[in-house]
Amino acid sequence: SATRMLKRTLQSARRVLSPGLRFLSHADGIEDRSRLTDHASLYVHWPYCLRRCTYCNFNKYISRENNEPVMAECLQREAASLLKLSQVSRITSVFFGGGTPSLAHPSTIAALLETLCRHASLAGDAEVTLEVNPTPVGTSKLEDYRRAGVNRFSIGVQSLQDDDLKVLGRDHTSLQALQTLERARSLCPGRVSVDVMFGRPGQSVESWEKELSQLLRVCDDHVSLYQLTLERGTQLFRQVERGEATLPAEGATAEMYRRARAILHQRGFLQYEVSNFARNKAVSHHNMSYWQGRQYIGVGPGAHGRFVVAGQGGDVREARTQTLEPNVWIWEVQQRGHGTRRRIKLDHLELLEEVLVMGMRMTEGISHKHWALFSPQLGLRDVFGTSLDVQDFLKSRRLILDHRGLRCSWEGLALLDSMLPALLVELEGRVRVSGHARGQTTPAATSPRQR
Repeated sequence: SATRMLKRTLQSARRVLSPGLRFLSHADGIEDRSRLTDHASLYVHWPYCLRRCTYCNFNKYISRENNEPVMAECLQREAASLLKLSQVSRITSVFFGGGTPSLAHPSTIAALLETLCRHASLAGDAEVTLEVNPTPVGTSKLEDYRRAGVNRFSIGVQSLQDDDLKVLGRDHTSLQALQTLERARSLCPGRVSVDVMFGRPGQSVESWEKELSQLLRVCDDHVSLYQLTLERGTQLFRQVERGEATLPAEGATAEMYRRARAILHQRGFLQYEVSNFARNKAVSHHNMSYWQGRQYIGVGPGAHGRFVVAGQGGDVREARTQTLEPNVWIWEVQQRGHGTRRRIKLDHLELLEEVLVMGMRMTEGISHKHWALFSPQLGLRDVFGTSLDVQDFLKSRRLILDHRGLRCSWEGLALLDSMLPALLVELEGRVRVSGHARGQTTPAATSPRQR
């Protein structure tokens, strides 16, 4: 998800910093600063899976009992509590992720959406996305999810090669994925996304190109590409360490990404973000809210959020992390209305870091107007205009800084991770003189405001 990507990118980029220190288009922008506090997207984390994929290190659990009634009740209660704590009056999009949210009963989805409507405005055309595991069970419930209020499906296809699906630990076949995709498209035409993974064990550039071409013959208008990364502690990590599996070389995966971009472009898909491609304007409005630096509320075990707390004055955001383990989270929600485990007040620099990291992932980059919403005194040219590193990036045509704003070139977007550390160092140096302190962590359980 976008929040996991943000955390990973900031962590890696900050290694070079000095110590101590998912329904608007990006072009429309945000009309005024008040919308930065009264509008938010909402992410709901369903933590349960039937099995764990070999590459996965996300916050998910294999449930040994049917506790959906209490989970559904607690998700509703936490959503209501966090909306009351925030200044949010309008939810712009909702995303049900996991875990495997397509294991949840459609009535759970409907009840949560009804709860949101009681505590905030949820426009009738707001994007409501559900991640779906393409198994027969998931497919059989698609129509009921649609009736419950879901209007966009994200299908975890990952691969169209059955042998690769087994290696990845997926519990579906390529045929089942295609059947799920067909059914989802009939229910939400133009609003179905597919996730597909490259850099898989034993995969070649040629086989990937053939597989992607096959997928594009049957997919809808949105494709998300993800490179498989080895995560310590996963089954696949141990298999690679023991020599039982081999990932493609770095040069091969780079070529896979390059060819995928070219093929998608030829098929009418516009790349609007590092990993995301859409045609017919079928962008993910929920994820756009992350990349544009808007508020989001995270509900459920391990969910992350960024929003301004009501009654504290000003517009300082808090970064919130909910308790990871479902049973502990349930107990905390029952005791005090929410399971927030950690709260960090984001200072001006940290907010700008997130706006930079997320905004640069978009092909449109960051406009001067958008940056000014978060940094009215220090413009993009003030921060980056005299940087030697940025000048090198501009001369090599990896980066563009002009009247529109700051963005990567077509070639530079593939090299964004290598440029971000230098951009963050430059941002830190320029903002440091303002004297803002780093955000402070507040244990949620001891805060009287959270009772």
